[in-house]
Amino acid sequence: MLVTCDPCDARRWTESTTSNRRVAIVPTMGALHEGHLSLVRRARALADEVVVSIFVNPTQFAPHEDLARYPRPIEDDLAMLEREGVAMVYSPSNDAIYPPGYSTFVEPPAVAEPLEGKLRPGHFRGVCTIVLKLFQTIPAAVAVFGQKDFQQALVVQAMVRDLDIPIHIDVAPTIREPDGLAMSSRNRYLSTEQRARSLCLSRALDACSQLAQENERSLASLESAMLDQLRPGQPDGADHVDYAVVVDRRTLHPVQQSISWQASDLVALIAARLGSTRLIDNRLLHSPPMTL
Repeated sequence: MLVTCDPCDARRWTESTTSNRRVAIVPTMGALHEGHLSLVRRARALADEVVVSIFVNPTQFAPHEDLARYPRPIEDDLAMLEREGVAMVYSPSNDAIYPPGYSTFVEPPAVAEPLEGKLRPGHFRGVCTIVLKLFQTIPAAVAVFGQKDFQQALVVQAMVRDLDIPIHIDVAPTIREPDGLAMSSRNRYLSTEQRARSLCLSRALDACSQLAQENERSLASLESAMLDQLRPGQPDGADHVDYAVVVDRRTLHPVQQSISWQASDLVALIAARLGSTRLIDNRLLHSPPMTL
């Protein structure tokens, strides 16, 4: 497995490989877990060679967020990726990505505006910039992202479409712990007590999904079902809920309250805090066909 921090070396390797092999990239910030490895396996099924990038991108963190303490177990990460048969790991330094005097950033698409875009100003500007730079350095045929970061996947897909970037964005299902918690590098921040309470996120999505499958037509009822499980401030709930919403799965904007909508057009999204740890999760909703 080639490991490089040099963007020129990474580009040369990719260009020489893509002449006769299909390459997939899995962008990560490291601190890998089974969820990341599932993306690597999906990439391997879609391409001949897999590249994984590891870079904790400072431009997508706000000043008050967890950039300084974000876990960086690079040796463990490399060992896992080598076992998965990854061909190359690209792990650049901050200066390689943002050299002195760097001042160019990507304006994110409209789907970046609601939810995370409102709560984390500048976050998707940093995401779009680093992802575009990775795609320029690693001109792969396909990139694999996880559904857990649902809005991020939509943002990247829109950026690729709008800027005519010749890469396919594949979105892989969320991988969960046996008890339902979505796998995340930030889960390691949770205390034992917080870890137990964190299951309120998956319970909330289960409750919302069940109502949708029972053909509940009230968006307010679907969102209320999530809040009933999240129980903000209660001993078995989250400490704070940033949002628990049901929105259009393509635009992330609210839909009109009407009997005409189908649950298959909707996604339920949650962002909540347990202590100082912020977790996100989501669920695509489904309902039985309408009968008139």
